[in-house]
Amino acid sequence: MTHSPFPEAAPDFTDPLGLLRACHERIVQHCATLERLVEHLRAHGVDAEARSAAGKIHHYFSTAGQHHHQDEEEDLFPRLARQSLKLADLVHRLRQDHARMDALWQQLAPLLAAPGRIDDLDAFAAQVTEFASLQRSHVARENEDLLEMARHILSSDEMKKLGKRMAERRGRSAPF
Repeated sequence: MTHSPFPEAAPDFTDPLGLLRACHERIVQHCATLERLVEHLRAHGVDAEARSAAGKIHHYFSTAGQHHHQDEEEDLFPRLARQSLKLADLVHRLRQDHARMDALWQQLAPLLAAPGRIDDLDAFAAQVTEFASLQRSHVARENEDLLEMARHILSSDEMKKLGKRMAERRGRSAPF
């Protein structure tokens, strides 16, 4: 097997499912940073490094993370749910995950926006653990089940529409 010395190009709006998968990787990375933040807070308190990490995590989940859920809830899920009862059930469970993640985020967001407000580190750590665990299991289910099925089910026209909507949501024009 040969390896190219050039990095693989990141997916763009012409590959909306690849873009969703790449976003999943970033979600998992931000969850790992969030977990490391807890340990940093235990060891060093709310210092400049903690404030910076908290700010980056807050920004990511408040912007890209919200766009990601909208991409799925408004555009991908409806296209797939009408394909079969099995997919409709999977989409229903994924929507339930989204609702739980959103509720957890509503608790975490103000603390990450102002980490000096974290007065109970054990409670914060428990919230972080629950949020990160749910994110990881959700991402795994979407990657392994939903996105693979979507790749085989959605037509090239539906993929273009999905990519166009994702681009518009971010204030960009689709490259096609």
